[in-house]
Amino acid sequence: MHTGRPLNEVKADLFKGLAHPVRIRVLELLAEQDERTVAELLEITGMEASHLSQHLRVLRGYDLVRSERRASTVAYRLAHPSVAALLAAARTLLHDVLRAHEEVTSSLGAGERA
Repeated sequence: MHTGRPLNEVKADLFKGLAHPVRIRVLELLAEQDERTVAELLEITGMEASHLSQHLRVLRGYDLVRSERRASTVAYRLAHPSVAALLAAARTLLHDVLRAHEEVTSSLGAGERA
């Protein structure tokens, strides 16, 4: 990420890095367990190695994950604990939005029955 740019632009770039379901899934898997090997991630996600590799490269580029090579194995972990906190905040926000939507939908339905 480039310094000297307005913070809102840097944040938008960060969210671009997060803006794919596979990348979110990988981050969630890494938040559940301190580290996972590429083989584990491939097994869990069912992805082709080349596709997973592309997503991991994006996540590394945004400094969201770190990798460590051990012989022929590569393991990944979250680069910062705040990544897990961001995912938790997103889950909370999504839950709140969905609950509010259900309440509006429910009250509209009740109004039609009255």
